[in-house]
Amino acid sequence: MTPQEALKIARERNMDLVEVSPTAQPPVCRIMDFGKYLYQQEKREREAKKHQKVITVKEVKFRINVDDHDYETKKNHALRFLEEGDKVKATIFFRGREMTRTGLGRELLQRLIKDIGNRAIVENMPRQEGNTLHAILAPPKTDKAKTGGGGGQKQAPSSGSQQQPPKTGGVAASAAPQRATGTAGPGSPSQ
Repeated sequence: MTPQEALKIARERNMDLVEVSPTAQPPVCRIMDFGKYLYQQEKREREAKKHQKVITVKEVKFRINVDDHDYETKKNHALRFLEEGDKVKATIFFRGREMTRTGLGRELLQRLIKDIGNRAIVENMPRQEGNTLHAILAPPKTDKAKTGGGGGQKQAPSSGSQQQPPKTGGVAASAAPQRATGTAGPGSPSQ
């Protein structure tokens, strides 16, 4: 069908001629209500956003001379954040001469990782940046996860090995149909 005939039919039906596959030979067009199509696509995107879980990073700050009770309180805060599905950044600040005692800070973070155990995955092992030492803990993966990933829960490593977060591929963007402006190439069929 010629493009002019397809446009004529679309106008008679008060609809639009939409180019669905411009790279095909000959290009493929469809007669549809383009405004309705855009509305339904936007509605699907909004629905998908409702089901997304936003993960925030909560921070728990320590000092190298923290008392046992304060340590337990902050550990419990970290556990609560992990149970809520948030990541936890455990940070230790060093001031002045405390910079010579960074080993105590590493021991404190290792103790926290050991105490939390399998209730968290160590995403970043303790590492120092300037006068701060920090580690990032994430909630464990569950079998109920919608990712379809293969497996059960991962546990925090007991040795000094670093565990990397899983890499996920980006979502492929689908090509949206383009609305015809009234002139189409020769031989453009209508569906």
